Amino acid sequence: MNSKDLLTVAYKAADDKRAEDIVALDMKGISLIADYFVICHGNSDKQVQAIARELKEKAEENGHDVKRMEGFDEARWVLVDMGDVVAHVFHREERGYYKLERLWGDAPLVDVSSEIEQ
Repeated sequence: MNSKDLLTVAYKAADDKRAEDIVALDMKGISLIADYFVICHGNSDKQVQAIARELKEKAEENGHDVKRMEGFDEARWVLVDMGDVVAHVFHREERGYYKLERLWGDAPLVDVSSEIEQ
């Protein structure tokens, strides 16, 4: 499975748990951290944790080790590091505060939703 396939798995996992405003950024050539970032948010601590848990489970089901998951207990900003794809799962208020999309504004958006619908 390549990084684009993992991105699709991550996007679908977040969508399956009703994550809101899911954004995928192509980080190739911009950051050495990962090929893609997935940014989304949930409306409660439990939803944030459910999204993060689903990301971890689906990545592992598809043969990818989750290198680390940070912030799960606090459920305000959970980082799920899947190697080539890093997911940032925010609580609604934290997402508005940190504005990662603006911080990485030079990264092109990736339209993953159209690939899932096919």
